[in-house]
Amino acid sequence: TVDKHSVEVTNCFSVPHNESEDEVAVDMEFAKNMYELHKKVSPSEIILGWYATGHDITEHSVLIHEYYSREAHNPIHLTVDTSLQNSRMSIKAYVSAPMGVPGKTMGVMFTPLTVKYVYYDTERIGVDLIMKTCFSPNRVIGLSSDLQQVGSASARIQDTLGMVLQYAEDVLSGKVAADNTVGRFLMDLINQVPKISPEDFETMLNSNINVS
Repeated sequence: TVDKHSVEVTNCFSVPHNESEDEVAVDMEFAKNMYELHKKVSPSEIILGWYATGHDITEHSVLIHEYYSREAHNPIHLTVDTSLQNSRMSIKAYVSAPMGVPGKTMGVMFTPLTVKYVYYDTERIGVDLIMKTCFSPNRVIGLSSDLQQVGSASARIQDTLGMVLQYAEDVLSGKVAADNTVGRFLMDLINQVPKISPEDFETMLNSNINVS
């Protein structure tokens, strides 16, 4: 979807293609059929651009982008770094603009856009679980119990609190300069913590956990 200030990408599908040194062949019939199927499920979705796996733009990107310029006005090109160049699956977005001398051979310049990830908590939990298979020898991992999830969340909170306490100690000792913005943020965070007695907290925790 598109509004005045942003473009929201909510879906995608892959399209088979073949690359050689000087050309790229895209299965346009497949792309057309997939789009027709998508419209039956989500009629409000439109083509906004295309994506490719890789950490950089290639010469073939210009050719494919030219095709999608017929499908969308000023299409967006996403690159998904599946090679994990910076130890993470980086996603970048670009739009193109013509460049060159009038009357001469024209080129294309890809201009980067700001990318923001938006997701539901349930989606993030699923992705985090899938990522854990990277550390499993057989690439298989089971679902955690409620108690295990609480334990993992508590460990993350404890680590974060440790960093906050270390920062506060460094400020008090003069190792780090005080930052009013950080101080106000921490104060607001503390004020948002609900006042619950240990007994009430234990009761709430036990009544919402399945230990099996």
